Amino acid sequence: MPHITLDYAPRLAQLIDMQGLCDHIRRAAIDTGTGILPMAGVRVRAFAADYISIADGNPDHMYLDISVRLRGGRPLEARKAATQQIFDAARAFLAPAMETHPIALSLEMRDIDPELSPKCGTIRDHLSTGDPA
Repeated sequence: MPHITLDYAPRLAQLIDMQGLCDHIRRAAIDTGTGILPMAGVRVRAFAADYISIADGNPDHMYLDISVRLRGGRPLEARKAATQQIFDAARAFLAPAMETHPIALSLEMRDIDPELSPKCGTIRDHLSTGDPA
């Protein structure tokens, strides 16, 4: 863990490089320095909403909502620092688009009860020593 999900207005992908944003957020999560977001557990995925209606209904309005789910038990201060770092990274990436377009950005981090969330995987067995991108 963490699993990071980007839920966004489809038009946003016409303004920004969504794969680039996913990579940017992945790196920001790994680089938090808090030790609570191990590289092997970081997963970032993005989904465009099929239908949206925002504020006054203007179709030019867009949003990016970031959801960070991570296994419970991490200290609050570390989670707050990681939340801020990931949010700041997303905000910096979106800054050029936000200067000229109406875009709402939000992020929520929430804990998952480890007793109710079994996990297994072999990604750690296949990690290279360097970051490929």
